[in-house]
Amino acid sequence: MLLRTAPPSFSPLNPSSSCTTRHSHPKTFLPCATKGSNNRPLTGVVFEPFEEVKKELDLVPTLPQASLARQKYSHDCEATINEQINVEYNVSYVYHAMFAYFDRDNVALKGLAKFFKESSEEEREHAEKLMEYQNKRGGKVKLQSIVMPLSEFDHEEKGDALYAMELALSLEKLTNEKLLNVHSVASKNNDVQLADFIESEFLGEQVEAIKKISEYVAQLRRVGKGHGVWHFDQMLLHEEGVAA
Repeated sequence: MLLRTAPPSFSPLNPSSSCTTRHSHPKTFLPCATKGSNNRPLTGVVFEPFEEVKKELDLVPTLPQASLARQKYSHDCEATINEQINVEYNVSYVYHAMFAYFDRDNVALKGLAKFFKESSEEEREHAEKLMEYQNKRGGKVKLQSIVMPLSEFDHEEKGDALYAMELALSLEKLTNEKLLNVHSVASKNNDVQLADFIESEFLGEQVEAIKKISEYVAQLRRVGKGHGVWHFDQMLLHEEGVAA
């Protein structure tokens, strides 16, 4: 910020002014900066916006392919956002595969199917939110490849419900770890806006999801693979807002 000391104000036409001091010469006055009526020295500064903006004008790109909105947004932050978009889409893809499995006629666990479908949609919404933020900061969204997920989730010892829910818990913890990495990159690059975005939009919600799925895992371990799974599935089917 360009700052300069405010010039003193005095009036040689008014010898009795509080902003003047009479010198030894009868017609000579010395200026003194004052503030208000208490004759205290003025120590304020002047902000000159038109001078300040000159250097900012030099930073406005003229190439049509360059972002006009980009400001203090490092390439490391841009890259880590694109990586997180890929993480969210991959997790969404796995959850969608789980939905398809539990929706089969020979599996028919509609509550689990509903849970994983809503979870898939929520992860996709997270990816889109990150894409919108990338554009808002002047970055470029670069979508990467998505890995093909499993299509079978039956497990000889655990059963399909417990195995799938344990896998979901692992995915939520992995997503949380990746989000913490984005926050770390933002901190290293002094990007307060990105750090605040991750904190306010994702981290709290991620902790809640981990807690909820941990409880589901504990409950499924108690009921075993038999009739208890059906009751657990009915609970999910009639529960509102069960998505992770």
